[in-house]
Amino acid sequence: MSKPTIGFIGLGLMGSAMVQRLLDCGYSLTVLGNTDRTGVEAALARGATEAATARELAAASDIVMLCMGTSDHVEGRMRGPDGVIAGLRPGAVVIDFGTSLPSSTIALGAEVAAAGGTMLDAPLGRTPSHGRDGQLNIMCAGDEAAFAKVKPVLEQQGENVFHLGPLGAGHTIKLINNFFAMTTANAMSEAFAMADKAGVPRQSLYDVMSAGPVHSGMMDFVAAYALEGNPEKLAFSVRNAAKDVGYYATMAEALGVKSIMSNCAREALGAALEEGRGDDLVPQMVEFYSARFGK
Repeated sequence: MSKPTIGFIGLGLMGSAMVQRLLDCGYSLTVLGNTDRTGVEAALARGATEAATARELAAASDIVMLCMGTSDHVEGRMRGPDGVIAGLRPGAVVIDFGTSLPSSTIALGAEVAAAGGTMLDAPLGRTPSHGRDGQLNIMCAGDEAAFAKVKPVLEQQGENVFHLGPLGAGHTIKLINNFFAMTTANAMSEAFAMADKAGVPRQSLYDVMSAGPVHSGMMDFVAAYALEGNPEKLAFSVRNAAKDVGYYATMAEALGVKSIMSNCAREALGAALEEGRGDDLVPQMVEFYSARFGK
C-alpha cells in the first residue's frame, strides 16, 4: 500500500523535528513556511515541497498536520479562502498536534466534516528530541475509523499512541495534564524561594521532600534548575505555560464551572509575562518568586 502524502503546517522546534522524522520514514511532504524559515529550509533540503498557501498544501495532501502555538493560529490556517478547509481533499484527515481549546477543535471538526474530511486532535507529550526520534506520546481523539487510517503514521512519530475518545478529548486531557504540571512546578518554585527567604538550604528542602509522597518528576525538573542551574530538564517556556493554564480555565468556564486551583499558577505566570520573563523556561520561575520575596 502506498504511503499517504502529508502536508505539515507549523515547523517550529517540535514541528520541524516531526517533519524530519517523517522524511526519515519516506513520506512525501508538503510544508508551509512562516516567519522563521529554519525548519522549512531543512525540510526542503531533504526533498519536501513548499506550498504558497494552506489551501494549496491541503489540495496536495491525504493527511494535513498542524503543530501550532494557539487555537487562533490553527483557526487562521484552517479557515478562509486560502485555508486548509477550502482545499481539502475528499476523505482527507486533519490532525491538530498543538494544545488547543476543545471548543475550537470541535467547531473546526464540524467544518472539516462538511468539506468531506475528518479532524482529529492529537496533542503531544515529550520534547522535540523525542519528536525527531519518533518517541512522542500522542494523545489522539476523534473518529475511530479516521484514527485507524492514520495510526500507522502516528506510530512512526510516537512511542505511545493513545486513542482517547471523541473529538476534543485529546485536547481536554492535555489541558488537564498541563494545568496540573504547571501548578506543581509553580508550587515547587515557590517552595525553593521560600526556603531561601527562611535561610534553609535548598538541598535540605529537596532531600526531605523527595523522600516523601510529594516526590515527582516535576519536582525534579524544577530542582535541576534550583540546585544545579539547569532549566533544560523542562524545556517549556513561561509564555506557553501561561497560555495552557489560561486555556484550562477557559475550558472550565465553557463547562459551566470555575477553576479554583489554577488561579494561583495563572496569576504567577501572567505576572512573570508582564515582567518580561515569557522566554524563560518554567523552572526559572524560581527566580520570579525569589524576586517577589526579596531574596
